[in-house]
Amino acid sequence: MNILLVLRMLCSILLVEAASMVPSLGISLYYGDGDFLPLLYTVGLILLVSLPGFLLARPADRNLRGREGFVVVALAWIFMSIFGALPFIFSGFLPHFADAFFESVSGFTTTGATVVAHFEKMTHGIAFWRSFTHWVGGMGVLVLTLALLPKISDRTAHLVRAESPGPSLSKIVPKMGESAKILYIIYIILTLAEFVCLLLVGMSPFDAGIHALGTAGTGGFSNYSDSVAHFRSVGVDVVMTVFMILFGINFSIYYFIHVRGWKDIRENDELKWYLAIVFIAIFLLTVILVPYYGSFGASLRYASFQTASIVSTSGFATDNFDLWPVQAKMILFVLTFIGSCAGSTAGGMKVIRVAILWKQTKREIRRTFQPRKVQPIRFDNKTVDENMLHSIAVFGFSYIMIVILGAFAIAMEGKYDLITNLTASLTCVSNVGPGFGAVGPAGSFAGYGPFAKLISCFLMLAGRLELFPMLVLLHPYVWKKS
Repeated sequence: MNILLVLRMLCSILLVEAASMVPSLGISLYYGDGDFLPLLYTVGLILLVSLPGFLLARPADRNLRGREGFVVVALAWIFMSIFGALPFIFSGFLPHFADAFFESVSGFTTTGATVVAHFEKMTHGIAFWRSFTHWVGGMGVLVLTLALLPKISDRTAHLVRAESPGPSLSKIVPKMGESAKILYIIYIILTLAEFVCLLLVGMSPFDAGIHALGTAGTGGFSNYSDSVAHFRSVGVDVVMTVFMILFGINFSIYYFIHVRGWKDIRENDELKWYLAIVFIAIFLLTVILVPYYGSFGASLRYASFQTASIVSTSGFATDNFDLWPVQAKMILFVLTFIGSCAGSTAGGMKVIRVAILWKQTKREIRRTFQPRKVQPIRFDNKTVDENMLHSIAVFGFSYIMIVILGAFAIAMEGKYDLITNLTASLTCVSNVGPGFGAVGPAGSFAGYGPFAKLISCFLMLAGRLELFPMLVLLHPYVWKKS
């Protein structure tokens, strides 16, 4: 283990976190709510801890290996979340560490689950920082660091591979630093576009900023206890529905549309699966909910918003879907597992994995009566490598097991029923936010004790980092010198 290299990279990432608090400092100064000093103290503490390490740690070997990449990613997200929790503690908004850490992890991992019981107590600076963690974590902390500090290390692909959502890493351009910049340019453009659209449909600039950041990072933090339902606006619902779906698409697709046109996009199987899942779910929910809402238009409005919110793992809500018919809740439960596209800001298992697992299942069925026939699996007009198929199958099994074990651990507190504990675990691993029962859209995680909240933090981090970076920290081999 190259300790000096790991230390230097962690310090670099913390410096980027300190810089990311500057907009919140500006917001706090503008509104004068008294949250400037808590944010400033946090920035000062981060600089005090990270700046000496960044300046003094000079590794002779800057060649980043695979295990160092996984360790840096896992530790970076943990430390980012710890320091990100300090404004909540210093301001007195969430004085207990378990609550503040939960809220910070939920923000950075773009889960959107919350322990906040009194939204009206949030000052503007704290509310903005809470939502800005979505935006920083949505594209990836390491991707942001590489965009700002491209020379941080050699072979930085290991960093992005460990953090990127999806089964494989695909660079837009040969240099990873340039790819990171392109991704963030697209990210910023889409965020600003939604911000402007929300202004046009009647949101205030502050509310538009909060909800644009939450949509972009597919996080779902709102500054109102009833989430997007607070606005009671068809225009707001439509704008956010469209952008939640857009942020669930692989960002490289937007770049290829710009440079190549639409030809390659029409042949993208993951995009076809994603859009098919979205529109089928909207159709089914609309039909199921017509008796519930009393009209087709209202049913379509709420079905499309909640579908986009869950499949993109944004977690915003315009109604308490925990009161919906059981058939509708079952559709949302399945969407919580699936998530959106690889290379997006969304969570879940990812559409590409679900599609390939479906193809693998069909192949195994055919093999029962055609055992000698060679039956390759194709995706995007390419044969999927058997090693990739094995990796996806292992991931799928691991995903389900972590959800089950997480639910078991959370249930040890004995506070809630099976549905609440199971969906609490699932929504944390899938980075969705609301589940069912006590953690539904009208509830929160506030009723859980410190143990369950810390378990939930681990589940959120594991889900955001595609499971394995968090798990490798527990393996003794990772920490050997050789």
